[in-house]
Amino acid sequence: MDRNVLQGVLIPFLGTSLGAGCVFLMAGEMDRWLQRVLQGFAAGVMVAASVWSLLIPAIDMAYGLGRLSFLPAAAGFWLGVLFLLLIDRAVPHLHAGIDQSEGPRSGLSRTAKLMLAVTIHNLPEGMAVGVVYAGYLAGTGGITALSALTLALGIAIQNFPEGAIISMPLRAEGAGKGKAFLYGVLSGAVEPVGAALTVAAASAVVPVLPWLLGFAAGAMLYVVVEDLIPDMSAGTHSNLGTVAFAAGFTVMMALDVALG
Repeated sequence: MDRNVLQGVLIPFLGTSLGAGCVFLMAGEMDRWLQRVLQGFAAGVMVAASVWSLLIPAIDMAYGLGRLSFLPAAAGFWLGVLFLLLIDRAVPHLHAGIDQSEGPRSGLSRTAKLMLAVTIHNLPEGMAVGVVYAGYLAGTGGITALSALTLALGIAIQNFPEGAIISMPLRAEGAGKGKAFLYGVLSGAVEPVGAALTVAAASAVVPVLPWLLGFAAGAMLYVVVEDLIPDMSAGTHSNLGTVAFAAGFTVMMALDVALG
């Protein structure tokens, strides 16, 4: 595998792992205000990445369609939303700070359901990184190594709070630091695997790249609207999450424009 691609595939996973490592630095349960700030920041990064790194390039690649160049991106976007809706309904999972699980009933442990919730979040992110690097390898759509790296860095930044959000509650519930860290790391393992598989299928991906970029954007925004925004806005002082969202959006927008 190309060195640039290998680094890009692993960078988001590193972000999750570093976030999970917070369990060694912070004692007790994560403060609700901090969790709200981290979720808001992650949501802002994902929204900006969906627009600048996925939807805009998808539209640009379909320039041959003229005024209808938005169609592949729009169709892929809706496929991504519907795919995550299906996964959300089909997989039992539990979000941090919420007692009632979602999806079908199952005998899975609380820890397993927490991990599945984060895995669902990470699935579209890994796909997004893989699709962009597939486009880079194919030399299509003006995707450069730097623009692909920018997306990987953005995903890594928003993965940091996700790693902390999975490991810290597990620690608070009595799990050892090592076990909580391991589960936090494993929750992000789906990203490099999904990205690598997408890159491996680069030759098959290229013809439908605008659709897949839109798909990844739709899936990511589903996660933002369904899970992150409600969590960051719940309870009092919801403005903390809103300000953090704006900060995350600004950081990712600046990265994409300045480096992409």
